[in-house]
Amino acid sequence: MIVDTHLHVIDRSALDYPWLAGVEPLNRDWTYETYARDARRAGISTTLHMEVDVAEPLIEAETGYVGTLANRPDSLIKGAIASCRPEEESFTAYLERQQANELVKGFRRVLHVMPDELSDQPLFRENLKRLGGTRFTFDLCVLPRQLERAMELVDLAPDVTFILDHCGVPDIAADERHPWQERVTELAKRPNVCAKISGIVAYADPESWIAETLRPWAEHTIQAFGWDRVVWGSDWPVCTLGGGLLAWVAATHALLEGVSEDERTKLLSGNAKRIWQL
Repeated sequence: MIVDTHLHVIDRSALDYPWLAGVEPLNRDWTYETYARDARRAGISTTLHMEVDVAEPLIEAETGYVGTLANRPDSLIKGAIASCRPEEESFTAYLERQQANELVKGFRRVLHVMPDELSDQPLFRENLKRLGGTRFTFDLCVLPRQLERAMELVDLAPDVTFILDHCGVPDIAADERHPWQERVTELAKRPNVCAKISGIVAYADPESWIAETLRPWAEHTIQAFGWDRVVWGSDWPVCTLGGGLLAWVAATHALLEGVSEDERTKLLSGNAKRIWQL
């Protein structure tokens, strides 16, 4: 069975998502029920909800909303990666509140759509260090040009487990392998970073990609990090921009053809269960 470490539920009747206005194909509701139907068909047994960059005043409301989904009978959702604002003074109190919520397994501050200088701020960096000694991970959602900044953050907090989202968001459609390839290799030298093989169908040409199109990107990431430091994610519904959940799961199985059962299990479920204590 598969652990999906990257589900986004979008419910505009409950929460506000300002960024959706700029991404018309995604600018509608994407319900848990719709996801769960295909997830079960694909063999997904456990899911982590990933924050969806809601309007800032609603960050904790989003976590509460995810909690209601997780509390449903037979829910696939077993944890949440919550949004956060490490650049703000209020982060310390926010972190303390989340420590009391067992649903929250980690945090993410979306960086790939923010000014590069955001993560340079001293307060941002000091607050990131506060995750050391807690159960919380921190997801890095960065563009290839931002990978060097990501390395700086990782080096500042060596006792925090970082998760690189979406293989580092490579431009697969344009086949831009450099400097992405070299920077992923360099980032992987840090033992406190894991990589998420997630949603890369959204970065390929939606009309022409096949599993072999994705292979160089997924394989390089796995080779760089090793089988003990990779997890799998759907990035639903963003993956619908490149064919959808079932297409991505099918491609994943094709990419894993020939690997050992142990390696397959580590990527698809074992590592995630260990990292987030699922």
